[in-house]
Amino acid sequence: MSSAIINIGENIKALREQSGFTQSNIAKYLQVDQSLISKIENGERVITSDMLDKLSTLFGITTESFNSESIPTKRVSFALRASEISEGDLETISAINRIALNVNFMTKLLGGNGIDR
Repeated sequence: MSSAIINIGENIKALREQSGFTQSNIAKYLQVDQSLISKIENGERVITSDMLDKLSTLFGITTESFNSESIPTKRVSFALRASEISEGDLETISAINRIALNVNFMTKLLGGNGIDR
């Protein structure tokens, strides 16, 4: 596989682990089998653009950030306490992050520096 595919997989794994999610959590959120997530993280399978878009909002980054050499240090983040994380919880986190990303984008369009995360 190409280095870009491997890089994207490594970044997904790093972001998933930093966020405290399991491969199973991500698989349920993306409505795929857990083994596909494992193969994507190991650079054995290509991720679709739809899945990449969903993961970008879940992790609070742009889709372009997945292809960078390292994961972004500035991300949308907020605290959440739960003993278990459900698919619905991940949808809620994603919706909150999408709002924050859109606000940041609009702020930059209007000539601001964006939101300091």
